[in-house]
Amino acid sequence: MAGTALIVGASGIVGSAAADLLTREGWSVAGLARRPEPHEGVTPVAADLQDPASLDRALAGLNPTHVVLSTWMRRPTEAEMIRVNGAMVRNLLDALRPAGSVRHVALVTGLKHYLGPFEAYGKGTMPPTPFREEQGRLDVENFYYAQEDEVFSAAARDGFTWSVHRPHTIIGKAVGNAMNMGTTLAVYATLCRETGRPFRFPGSPQQWSGLTDMTDSRLLARHLLWASTTPAAANHDFNVVDGDVFRWSWMWERIAGWFGLGAAPFDGTVQPLERQMAEDGPVWAEIAARHGLAEPDLGRLASPWHTDADLGRPFEVVTDMSRSRRLGFTAYQPTDDAFFDLFARLRQDRLIP
Repeated sequence: MAGTALIVGASGIVGSAAADLLTREGWSVAGLARRPEPHEGVTPVAADLQDPASLDRALAGLNPTHVVLSTWMRRPTEAEMIRVNGAMVRNLLDALRPAGSVRHVALVTGLKHYLGPFEAYGKGTMPPTPFREEQGRLDVENFYYAQEDEVFSAAARDGFTWSVHRPHTIIGKAVGNAMNMGTTLAVYATLCRETGRPFRFPGSPQQWSGLTDMTDSRLLARHLLWASTTPAAANHDFNVVDGDVFRWSWMWERIAGWFGLGAAPFDGTVQPLERQMAEDGPVWAEIAARHGLAEPDLGRLASPWHTDADLGRPFEVVTDMSRSRRLGFTAYQPTDDAFFDLFARLRQDRLIP
């Protein structure tokens, strides 16, 4: 049954995929952002989540039945991340409260629920893999937990149901996104092909040879819709991954082949993309000019620091989805096809040659 959805972060990797799916399914969709970008079928809502007054003005007369929260703001420390991101969720739900229309709120976080925040990433005692929802929270400060607590508090106060969605690294299309491995690897492969540099795996030996998984944004969108409209899924937290597992030693060859490259042998040393691509801004601008690409700014396409954080992990990361399977969500997406579909979209949209 279609409803009225408010997507917070509608121009990001997750939000744009959710908007595409919901509009196809006949939902009325509004997309909230400080500077909304045009999206077919989506009503733009301009507001600042840190400014309650702007939210009150922007949301007046908008009565969503469902809310998707798929945005966050990066800050230098975890304490500041907690303060800012917790407040943004609280401000939004406070602004929606007077209308009394909200029936379900879906919050997108991620596997840092189990891995810890950026400044303590993978340190200390982690739960064993595969990560399972019942393993609960780490004994560290984490802005994901602050976001959850704001949703839980508002749900108890206002009577709506909730779901929490924890994807692994997300594959999807969004320009200007801070967490974008798929486009980062596409840009890196293009740079290697255009300059003749070797296509080197930048990460750790453990990631090269260990098992891992990822999350296609389109599958995540389906999971958001399912959890938001399935009574049995109400008030649960969920891991969300494609359903396959792979080793980067296999996937790197697959990605190289799509771009017509040979994968450089991996010698076991970590060679971060942030270092490899540090001087590539002018190189990319020249490539963009030569091929007539739509985005000459390397910084708006690639996020090497975040890709390095994922591929540089010194441990295996795999994710269990038994909770979703038991409740009836059975969607599956081969991860190599997710990469290839993204690369084809980037080429079609003239973001890579």
